[in-house]
Order: sequence, then C-alpha cells, then structure tokens
Amino acid sequence: MNIIRVKDYDEMSQKACEMIISVVRSTEKPVLGLATGSTPEGLYKCLIEQYQSNKVSFDNVTTFNLDEYVGLEGNDPNSYRYFMDSNFFDHINIQKNNTHVPNGIAKDLEEEVLQYEELIKENGAIDMQVLGIGLNGHIGFNEPGTAFSSRTHVVELDESTRNANARFFSSIDEVPTQAITAGIETIMESKKIVLLVSGEAKAETVARLLNGEITENFPASILHKHPDVTIIADEAALSQI
Repeated sequence: MNIIRVKDYDEMSQKACEMIISVVRSTEKPVLGLATGSTPEGLYKCLIEQYQSNKVSFDNVTTFNLDEYVGLEGNDPNSYRYFMDSNFFDHINIQKNNTHVPNGIAKDLEEEVLQYEELIKENGAIDMQVLGIGLNGHIGFNEPGTAFSSRTHVVELDESTRNANARFFSSIDEVPTQAITAGIETIMESKKIVLLVSGEAKAETVARLLNGEITENFPASILHKHPDVTIIADEAALSQI
C-alpha cells in the first residue's frame, strides 16, 4: 500500500483529483469506479473545476458506481444516481449513457446484479476505483462478514451504516435496509484503487486497516492483497498511526 499523508480534506481531494485526471489523460477509453457520500464530494468539485478550465475532458470516460439503495428511484434526492448527477455528471461533458449506477428499483434484483457484473466485464477492467471506508471497515456496502469472493450482490445494511447515513434522511426509518453493491472480488479486479479517508472519526478505522489482520470481519483489510492501492489520508485520519 502506498500512503499519501495530506494536511486536510481539501488536499486529500486535490491529490485524488490529480490521480483521476492522470488516468483519464493516459488511457484511450478510461473506465472509472466511483463512490458516493461526503468523502468524495471534494474530489468531484475539483474534477468539475478542472473540466471547466479545459484541463480535462470526460467525453470518452465510462463510469461504474459501487452501489445504490434498494427501493429508491434515480430521481429520489437520496438515491446515489441523483447524487452522482447533481454532484458530478451534470457539470461535465460525460455521456450519460456511459455512466452506470445499479438500478435499485429493478423488478428482479438478482438479474440486475448479474447484468451489472456483465456490463463491467464488457467494458474491460476498471482502470481506477475510488473508495471510501466505513467506520466498521466496509467498502462499498460490503459489510463485515461479506465473503472476499463476493461479486455484485444485494446486501442487508448494517445498523451502524444506516445510522451513519441517517443524516441524509428525515429519520432513521426512511433509510433503506438493503442496497446493491459491487462485491469485494469485483472491487479487487480494478487495476488501481485509491482509498480516501478524512477526519478524526476515521482514525481508529485507519489504524485497524494498516495494523490489523486480514479478515472478512473487516472488509477493507483485503486491500493489502491488491498490487496497486493508494491511501490518501489527512493528518486527523492518521492520528493513531
């Protein structure tokens, strides 16, 4: 693992932005794996700024998002499709039909996960996968106990994950109990992975990631087995190292 220590959230976002742009510029048909939540918001703002300054084009980029809530339509403000459109895709020159987010309202969820896997394979390996990490070590929505061999699947969300995401909803009761997520093995097939971590609240999680054992009870620990992982973490997140 390559660890880049940065001062704060803004520098973390800037470093990740530079890495993404490097991949986009150096790859004929770049495929990016993207994440949602508060952690990558700064990254997307930076990428938008670079596009608006004519420093990067996304016209030939294909994207796959890690996950989506089950039961939320794409126009629901709490859906991850809505998040990606409003925070990134609507502000750049990417072709919308090249942006892929699991369909949380698919009539047949098992068929949806199989089709999503197939779509990733059809586009070749993901060139760079952006990840955040949950307090319990989850990556995507792969909660503790998820098999390292898992492919894209429907998952029951851990209570700690639902509580962490409740701030985006009117109440905890509105937070979906299920999601579709790219599996751990799916994530590990990416050519490069960049893990973004910011804030003191994640310090214990980062310490366990870097110093703990590789176990399915802490999904992110599998990243030790990937040949090209970069962790960009700020001083607060690394305060227990």
